[in-house]
Amino acid sequence: MAKHKFLLHEPVDSVGVAVADIVKGEKVYGAYLHGDDMVEVIANCDIPLGHKIAIKDVKSGEYVIKYDEKIGVAKEDIKIGDWVHTHNLRGYRWVKKN
Repeated sequence: MAKHKFLLHEPVDSVGVAVADIVKGEKVYGAYLHGDDMVEVIANCDIPLGHKIAIKDVKSGEYVIKYDEKIGVAKEDIKIGDWVHTHNLRGYRWVKKN
């Protein structure tokens, strides 16, 4: 089985966390912390270690889910394989204040 390059917490999550640098165009695999299921994604951009990769499409204005929790709102459409960071994600604590 392929070695994973990102981790997932819950099946409802829309992002995984890179455990190694990911290169644009690379086919990468994500492993869930619990169980043996894997997710396969082709990276749309370089994603640094510790950053988020989208495993589901998220429309602008929709919540981004990590740890089965809302962590923010998409500022633009996010596609599977995109780097999810401050350029396309407004953090949930800031969303709650407005």
